[in-house]
Amino acid sequence: MLHPPALKASLKRGAFIAAANWPLIAVQFIAEGTQQLLLAVPVVGGVVLVVLLLGADVEDVMASDMKGSIPHVISALRANPVALGFFAASFLVVLLGASILTFIVKGGTVSILAAAESQVGPIERPPLRLTALRRANLTNIEPFLEGCRRFAPRYVKLGLCLLIVYGLTAAASLGFVLGGYGVSDNFGVLLGWTFAVVPALSALVVWITLVNFLYLLTQMAIAIEDVGVRDGVRKVIQFVRASIREVAGIFGVVLLLVGITTVASILATAGLGLIAVVPFVGLAMVPLQLGAWLLRGMVFEYLGLSALGAYLTQYRHYQHSLATVAVPEATDVTGPRLA
Repeated sequence: MLHPPALKASLKRGAFIAAANWPLIAVQFIAEGTQQLLLAVPVVGGVVLVVLLLGADVEDVMASDMKGSIPHVISALRANPVALGFFAASFLVVLLGASILTFIVKGGTVSILAAAESQVGPIERPPLRLTALRRANLTNIEPFLEGCRRFAPRYVKLGLCLLIVYGLTAAASLGFVLGGYGVSDNFGVLLGWTFAVVPALSALVVWITLVNFLYLLTQMAIAIEDVGVRDGVRKVIQFVRASIREVAGIFGVVLLLVGITTVASILATAGLGLIAVVPFVGLAMVPLQLGAWLLRGMVFEYLGLSALGAYLTQYRHYQHSLATVAVPEATDVTGPRLA
């Protein structure tokens, strides 16, 4: 029986493969940054529409970031259903277009990492040599575009399913919030609703995390097995059942690293924000804030690709285990032959 790779070895292997294919980190960062930039276009357009046509106050509409501006824009547009409809349609079109771009790019990324993981050899075993990293670097424009083209229909279909789950989750969350406002006149019910907010938010975070986790594993299964979305989900369920301990270990370690990185980025942003209020010094903080934003994005992308590399290692072992079980040992079942 084949023993699965140790957790440390899988994480090291995934980290080395992601580092060797470092251009993919930049590609993923650019794709997601482009998505956020495109989503800001209809929000800015909604702000302009609210200010110029509906006579709203700029200070009430504008917020510190795009996520904070959306509720103000929608609340101001509710006074004009036609304007709200056009805003919602434009936001939906940009959301679909930008998301489809990221889905297609992910196809090239996963295909290259899967090929690198299967060909690199025992890179996780010391000593680490530069030649091993070079051998693991399979990032090139031709195979990347081929992976994008090959998996684009299936990844777009899977991504649209993800957006539907996000939409249903957002609708349920909005219904919960509106239900709380609806019982604001009843103090007892409102108090119970307030206590239910914390576990509800915790459940929401856990749910979104699990959805993203299964989404990543399904992308991996589609690329490795070359199957459709439905078969990919089925193979992921079988893989998780067979390797629950190893998969849970990778998931827990990566989640811990993401949490530590998030806290560190929040503290760094707060520190830069305090320095930025100082006259003249605040101008010098702009390059530092931009650099911190770039570093934060790159680190998160690297953690995500490292986790993908570790999952690929475990999935390859899972495939070998299935092949070992499927091919029985050669034995003579006919018994001795008479001369």
